[in-house]
Amino acid sequence: MQRRKLFSVALAGVLAAGGLAACGDSPNANSNAGKNSGATFLTVGMPNGPQTENFNPFLSTSAANSLGFKWMMYEPLMMWNPVKPADPSKPWLATDAKWDPAYKKVDITVRDNATWSDGQKLTADDVVFTFSMIKSNKALNTNNTPYDQITANGNVVTVTFTNSMFVYKDKWLGQTPIVPKHIWSAIAKPDIDPNKTPVGSGPYTLKSFTPQTTTLQVRTSGYWQDLPQVKELRYTSYTDNNAQTTALSTGACEWSFVFIPNYKTVFVDKDPAHFKVWAPPVLGIHGLYINTTKKPFDNVALRKAMNMVVNREDIFNKAEAGYFHPLVTSVTGLPSPAGDAFVAPEYKGQNQTVDVEGAKKTLADAGFKLSADGKTLTDPSGKPVKLTLTDPAGWSDYQTSLEIVRDNLAQIGIAATVEKANQDAWFKNVEEGKFDATFRWTNGGSTPYDLYQTIMDGTLIKPIGQASPGGNFGRFNSPDATSALKAYQNATDDAARTAALVTLQKVFVEQVPMIPVGADNIGMAYSTKAWVGWPDDTNTYGAGQPTQANALDVVLHLKPANS
Repeated sequence: MQRRKLFSVALAGVLAAGGLAACGDSPNANSNAGKNSGATFLTVGMPNGPQTENFNPFLSTSAANSLGFKWMMYEPLMMWNPVKPADPSKPWLATDAKWDPAYKKVDITVRDNATWSDGQKLTADDVVFTFSMIKSNKALNTNNTPYDQITANGNVVTVTFTNSMFVYKDKWLGQTPIVPKHIWSAIAKPDIDPNKTPVGSGPYTLKSFTPQTTTLQVRTSGYWQDLPQVKELRYTSYTDNNAQTTALSTGACEWSFVFIPNYKTVFVDKDPAHFKVWAPPVLGIHGLYINTTKKPFDNVALRKAMNMVVNREDIFNKAEAGYFHPLVTSVTGLPSPAGDAFVAPEYKGQNQTVDVEGAKKTLADAGFKLSADGKTLTDPSGKPVKLTLTDPAGWSDYQTSLEIVRDNLAQIGIAATVEKANQDAWFKNVEEGKFDATFRWTNGGSTPYDLYQTIMDGTLIKPIGQASPGGNFGRFNSPDATSALKAYQNATDDAARTAALVTLQKVFVEQVPMIPVGADNIGMAYSTKAWVGWPDDTNTYGAGQPTQANALDVVLHLKPANS
């Protein structure tokens, strides 16, 4: 998982290898910053190591995907804002998208003033071709989009689906790059072709590439909206988190997504007026998955008590550097503000609090017994309650989180040990249900469906030893939750969706299938020294992460700081 790669390196050393991050007057240091002329280029970085010359927008391992610059050359039909997922998407290559009540059919109006970077006109045929190519190539259809018919009439593309697209519609329209038919129809294997001469509809074209650096230049004409003021984008793929953080702190890199332990001292305090970190939560969370097939953790009273003693603020401040995984306080597990619009009325204002005495009472009422010295909890059968908390050894934030949870559980007599697992073995064991409890993330989307589906979907349950990579790692079996997920996905009106969501939240709160702790984020470390207009808490127009689909929208908002 790429998101985990960012957390595994402790910030303890200097730059691992020489290069552009070594000093402030390096070629990537924006020397125009502070001058009246204003900046002309923006430096972007990711800690992803040497890249191969591959610009295929559909290939997850391509340089264009790894560094995120595919979204500067290839554009989606709509611009979706995952920071405010309930808001309508912004028209982009499409001026409109009208869905039927069942969300099994959409009419997409393709704008008539867009052109490809080689000068040819972008048309509805390109959109039909893109979707048809994905439909016919399983390796491209990584989200298993249930395409049925794909047709065009003038500049209107009509797509029908075999299942409801309600819970996927925003990601589908906002995260599918549209490609030119006249180029890609000649590509025999679109799932592996390196696409070394990319032609897109975006405002940037490829200028140069090396395994360490990629430079894009702005188009001179033909873009369908005002050209960005950033004339060049200079991407650097740094060797690791240390090198990336050094580049940020020296000003050699102005925009990145990287976990920075002690970020204030290491980064922000180097230039408090200009160096910033923004970590907006999205509708995906991190927390402690509990294996509900193992006794006594199949007892909801025990899971409730565990939830009541977990100190989320300690985890946030000590494990996540006080910023990286924003606190999840709602009992529903929905992060704020991304999930605020979805919280059921009966749970609004109900927040998680540490309540050790309340946890002890919950356990006693359920037949658990705490020894006189408070150090040993026994279940109703008389057996001591023990468990192993496991995560990969290199995931330092998760390991620290587990240590905090271990100490929290000791307050109610649960003997927990922390295991530093091999990463590959951990993935396999979690998917096969061979664990007691583990910190892990959920999927995320434009509604709470993805979050709850990862935790509670009974259709994903597999026998212990058989992999369930799609989710429900704790094998939580609630027919009510499974039915509500299906009802939410297939509902044809808001009333039915609201009713299903109330059921999901009720099950989550009352049965505690997973202990929610922190939200996922799609933020950034950035500098305002040369460029202003970045999204932040006062202007949440989009995600900050440079690899997200709305990265182009961020660049289009930027203006020279001294213009």
